[in-house]
Amino acid sequence: MTLERVLLVDDEPQIQRFLRPALRAAGYEVIEAMTGAEALKAIATAAPDIVILDLGLPDMDGKEVVSSVRGWSQIPIVILSARDRESEKIAALDLGADDYVEKPFGIGELTARIRTALRHRAKADAVMPVIVSDGLSIDTVRRLVSRGEEHIRLTPKEYDLLTLLARHAGRVVTHKTLLTSVWGPAHGEDLHYLRVFIGQLRQKIERDPSAPRIVRTEPGVGYRFADNED
Repeated sequence: MTLERVLLVDDEPQIQRFLRPALRAAGYEVIEAMTGAEALKAIATAAPDIVILDLGLPDMDGKEVVSSVRGWSQIPIVILSARDRESEKIAALDLGADDYVEKPFGIGELTARIRTALRHRAKADAVMPVIVSDGLSIDTVRRLVSRGEEHIRLTPKEYDLLTLLARHAGRVVTHKTLLTSVWGPAHGEDLHYLRVFIGQLRQKIERDPSAPRIVRTEPGVGYRFADNED
């Protein structure tokens, strides 16, 4: 059996010493890089399945690595960083990172995020005409949303918002990305507008809108669509 390969990009030797055996014990092959340049070379030549990326690298900011990689690859990228400001998370996610884990962290949380990112990228690469979450079915071919035999009527913008989140299932989609993708660049800062639509959408698709299980809030950052395996 071929092990999935993790590229660990971090210039802190203690992090490397901690994560290397932990990731191997979790069933992954581990390759390492300590600079942004080494990371870019490894992504291009060593064919990793996922990248665990620190933002504070000695030669460049990790966000530059994300931006560069997204020009030619959709490999999953999970940020692992001590930077806890929301602006840092948002910037990395807007550039194309799949998830963000803050230091200090638990190995269980990190490996769970790795599994989720790998699973959802595999689904994104496949043809997914029907997406299911908590009993809700989204038929992207016929543009139908239903729960069991009940057809749920959405406005065009509600449907576009839901399917954008669903196509990035498991991944945080930032406020700015949602607003500019669904309503256009002029609405990139209309957070109240987005919250109103998310509220309307939850009223229609969630079993309990006060405790949403499908469209989950990432405070200060955006929203995440959860599928049946989340």
